[in-house]
Order: sequence, then C-alpha cells, then structure tokens
Amino acid sequence: MIELKTAAEIEKMAITGRFVGEVLSTLSRMARPGVNLLDLEQHARTMIADRGAVSCYVDYAPSFGRGPFGNVICLSVNDGVLHGLPHDYVLALGDLVTMDFAVSIDGWTADSALTVRVGAEADPDHPDARLIGSTERALAAGIAAAVPGARLGDVSAAIGAIAAQHGYCVNTEFGGHGIGRTMHEDPHVPNIGRPGRGPVLRPGTVLALEPWWSAGTDRLVYDPDGWTLRSADGSPTAHSEHTVAITEDGPRVLTLRETEPD
Repeated sequence: MIELKTAAEIEKMAITGRFVGEVLSTLSRMARPGVNLLDLEQHARTMIADRGAVSCYVDYAPSFGRGPFGNVICLSVNDGVLHGLPHDYVLALGDLVTMDFAVSIDGWTADSALTVRVGAEADPDHPDARLIGSTERALAAGIAAAVPGARLGDVSAAIGAIAAQHGYCVNTEFGGHGIGRTMHEDPHVPNIGRPGRGPVLRPGTVLALEPWWSAGTDRLVYDPDGWTLRSADGSPTAHSEHTVAITEDGPRVLTLRETEPD
C-alpha cells in the first residue's frame, strides 16, 4: 500500500533531505586520491552523530544481504554499484566511487546517491563521465515524469528511455522505492517500464528514484562480503538517486545538494 504524506510531513522529510544532501556534498569533496573509504565512512558517522540523525543502514538486514550491514553509508567502487560495504581501500585517480546514504531525523527518512570520478571530474568526454551523466539525466527525466495524475510506469519508462538512448542495459531486480517513516516502502520503482501502467501518482506520494546501470551488462554478482553488488562483466557502473515528493505543484526534490539548482 502506498502511504500518502501530508504537506507537513513532506516538510519534515525535507529537513532530513537537506542533511542527506549536505553529507553527500561533503563526502564527494573528500573523495580524492589517497583517501581511504573508511575515512569517508567515519566522517559520515561523525556528521550523523553531530546532527542527531539515525542511520538507516546500521543493523539493516534484508533477505538479500549477509547482514546486518553494520555501516552508515554504502560505498561502491568502479564495477561495484549497490550496497558497497565500506572497507580498507585507498582511492586512486580515476576511480568511480558511488555513495548511497539514508538517514532519519525525528522519524522521517530521506535517501540519495551519487557517483563521482576521483580527481578526474573535469573530463566530461571520458566514457566513465558519460556513464555517470546518463544516470543523472535519467534521474532528471524520472523526476520530470513524477507529476500528479501520471502513473508509476511513466516514471520508469522515462528513466529506461535514457538508458536505451545511451545503449545501457537495465537490471530490474533493484530499483527505486517509496520512502517515508522507513527507508523502503511501497511501491517498487523499476528503472524500465511501460507508460500508462501502474498506480496513479497522487500528491503526497514520496519516492526514492534511483537509476543505476553498468557500461556492459545488466547482470550482477555478489562480493564475498555478501553485500557489495558488482557488474558481472567487471564494467564500470554509476548510480544517481534523489528522494522526490509529488505535490499539487509537481515534483519536489527533497535531497538537493549544494551544486544543484532548486
């Protein structure tokens, strides 16, 4: 069942969303050559403690993981794209690092993710930069489709169309989701779909939209840690995510970062 949020509840989620965006902005600046993933994890822990927020990942134990997760952020590198377990790894120039972060504040949750190229962001024509850009454009397309009266399939189709345009295959096992008092609520939001299908989007619906894919395959494999998911062919991956509320005035992104326009 899709739980509709009131305008006041969306405002509370926006408070959480601003903090999530602040943390990801900070960590993306920190992700330089020579920085250890565990340093990023520790900094996220410190920011959570200072804000009085609650991590959605510590003690997270879904059926697909070898849980509980035990960390406060998912950090996935290069061919890793989802549920990356922070570990002792020093970032190198050109690495792709995906940061997926969710917390709750005063009982309301927000979730967001981004992928950065370590120390090499200024080369927009690099294949990895184009891969990241495709997920960002797909996220923007999904957000634009999330208007009152549209159907969930319209959002999924908008995301999937960008993947197809760039020649990327889409995995449907993991995708976006509803969000509110918990990190994962109904509905599941695939990153590919058919327009005009699925539930009608009503004001008060809040979704975490998260297009992700790899450069070469839609198949995934697990690391021995039981959590980190990688492209089955070792190709690079990217992931972009925002928490989005459907309002009477259209979609409202609750997890904007410092460099993103309102």
